[in-house]
Amino acid sequence: MSHRQTTEDLIASLAAMPAPPRLRMSRIALQIVGLVAIGIFALLFTTGLRPDLAEALTTPITLAKTAIPLSLAAIALPAAMLTARPDAHPPLWLLALPIAVAVALYLATMAGTPVSMIPQRIIGVSIATCLTSITALSLTPIIVGTALMRRGATTRPTLTGALIGLASGAGAAAGYALHCLDDNPLFFVTWYGIGIAIATAVGAILGRHWLRW
Repeated sequence: MSHRQTTEDLIASLAAMPAPPRLRMSRIALQIVGLVAIGIFALLFTTGLRPDLAEALTTPITLAKTAIPLSLAAIALPAAMLTARPDAHPPLWLLALPIAVAVALYLATMAGTPVSMIPQRIIGVSIATCLTSITALSLTPIIVGTALMRRGATTRPTLTGALIGLASGAGAAAGYALHCLDDNPLFFVTWYGIGIAIATAVGAILGRHWLRW
């Protein structure tokens, strides 16, 4: 009798408990965007915008330097939020579109560059600053975003973390482009791409370890 009463009491107490707050993916996404924006603002406050930014953005290649990573971030972040639902199928194929544009731009530039000049165009003059800035700007959003996603129910933790890393790294690259003076696609596709890849890898590693059930 007492066992039955105890079980019934437990069921009743559980039923009386308030439902856990609904996980708002839009709020998590906004927090990630906010952290990226704060980092970009801090960078630009200390280093400044490129002096010819307004004029430079009228050039399609310079505009692409910001637009391509921004497009990646705009696709990857909602996809990451969707993975918190086990039954969701994020349209990952959309990521191929900005990547294809970057590859096409890279190959077209390489085809029009003398062979002897290609290594110099790829190396540029600010590799260390570029990689350091993109990586540093993306770390906090990756860590915080992945930690917040632990409240979700993703069945693909590595993918979720990778998408958070991709969104953070691409957003950081788009912001850093407002400071960067090197508009050659051989430079920015290479090094922005590597910076974004590093952020994606960090996110995947954190997701694999933090988001497992």
